[in-house]
Amino acid sequence: MPELPEVETVRRGLAAALEGRRLVRVVQRRADLRYKLPEGFAGRLTGRRVMTLARRAKYLLLHLDDGMVLIIHLGMSGRMLIGRAPMPDPGAHDHVVLETEDGTIVTFNDARRFGMMDLVSHNALQLYPPLATLGPEPLGEDFDAGYLSEALTGRRTSIKAALLDQRVVAGLGNIYVSEALFHARISPRRLAATVPGKRAERLVPAIRKVLGEAIQAGGSSLRDYVQASGELGYFQHHWAVYDREGQPCPGCDCDPAVTGGINRIVQANRSTFFCPRRQR
Repeated sequence: MPELPEVETVRRGLAAALEGRRLVRVVQRRADLRYKLPEGFAGRLTGRRVMTLARRAKYLLLHLDDGMVLIIHLGMSGRMLIGRAPMPDPGAHDHVVLETEDGTIVTFNDARRFGMMDLVSHNALQLYPPLATLGPEPLGEDFDAGYLSEALTGRRTSIKAALLDQRVVAGLGNIYVSEALFHARISPRRLAATVPGKRAERLVPAIRKVLGEAIQAGGSSLRDYVQASGELGYFQHHWAVYDREGQPCPGCDCDPAVTGGINRIVQANRSTFFCPRRQR
C-alpha cells in the first residue's frame, strides 16, 4: 500500500494539474470501488472548481468551490494518472476519469479496487470517521519528541507496532518505520514504553529525514505504485534495511556471512528489517 511519501508525491503532481481548474466532465464507470460511491457522484463533481488539493495521512483531499471535499484513498493498487484530452479509450481498471477545462485528464485506475472515493462537507471533515482519530502528521509542527514521548508512555506494544498505529502518528507504514528505526538506532522489538526521552529525541528527526528524502525521490515503487506523471519512484534504491535481508547495512564493517547481515522478522504479519548490532 502506498505510504505517506507516495501519497504526497501524487498530491503534488495532481495539485499542479487540478488546482484552480474546473471539472467539465466526470466519467464514473462503476457504482463502487472498495465502498459504494456517493449518490449522484459524477453529477455532483461536474462543473465544480478544485480550489486546493491537500493530504491527510494517506488520504488525498480535493477541496471544491461548493464547500465539499472529494476524499480519495489509493488502497493497495490505486493510481491517479495525468494525461491530455481527448479522453482515451478506457482501460479495464479505469474507474473514474476527471477532465478539466484546459483538457487535462486525470484517471483513477485501480486493479484490485481497494481504493475509495467519497464526498464530505468541509465543515464535517474533522468528524469523518477515517480521519477523526488520526494522530499528528509526522512532518507537521505538532509532531515532536515531547508529543511522541507522551504518546508512547505506558504502551506495552513494540515500537514498530506503535508507529504503525495511525492514532499515534498519521501516514507511516511498514517501509518507512523500518527505515526510521534504523537511522535512530532503535530496535523494532523494543517496547514502546522505553522510547520516551532520549530515544524519542533521536526518532523524530529520523522519521522526518526518511520521509523527506523519500518524497524528494518520488516515493518507493513497489508493485503498482507510480507517480501521477506515470513515472516510478526511486527511493527503493536508497533503502538502508528494508527488503535487504542478509546484506550489510550502511556503515557496517562486519561480514554478513558471519553475522547474518540485516535481519528479517515478522511483526503483526508484516516483515520488519533491522540491524541487530546497531539497533538496540
